[in-house]
Amino acid sequence: MATTPTTIRLDDELRDELEPRLKAAGLSLNGYLVMAAKQFVIQNKIPFEVIVPEEIPNETTHKALIEAQAKEMGLIPDNSPEFNNVDDLMNYLDSED
Repeated sequence: MATTPTTIRLDDELRDELEPRLKAAGLSLNGYLVMAAKQFVIQNKIPFEVIVPEEIPNETTHKALIEAQAKEMGLIPDNSPEFNNVDDLMNYLDSED
C-alpha cells in the first residue's frame, strides 16, 4: 500500500506529553495517528469520547457565580433591577454614569 507523507503541527508541550504515553502503550505518534484515522473511516465518527477540560473561572466570575447561587437560594436579597423593555434598560444604564 502506498503512503503519502503528511505534516501535522503540534505544540511542543502537547508532543512532549503525548510521546512518552504513546511509547508506554507501545505506539509511535505516527502509529497512533494512522490507527485513529483508520478507525474514523471504519466507524464514520471520532473513535473516542471528546472531553473538554473544565475551565476554572477567574476570581470575578467565581464571586458572581456564588452571588447568583446565594440569591437563587434566598440567602441574600436579589435587588437586581428588572426591565420590561429595552428603553427602560437603556435609560437605567445611561443613568449609571
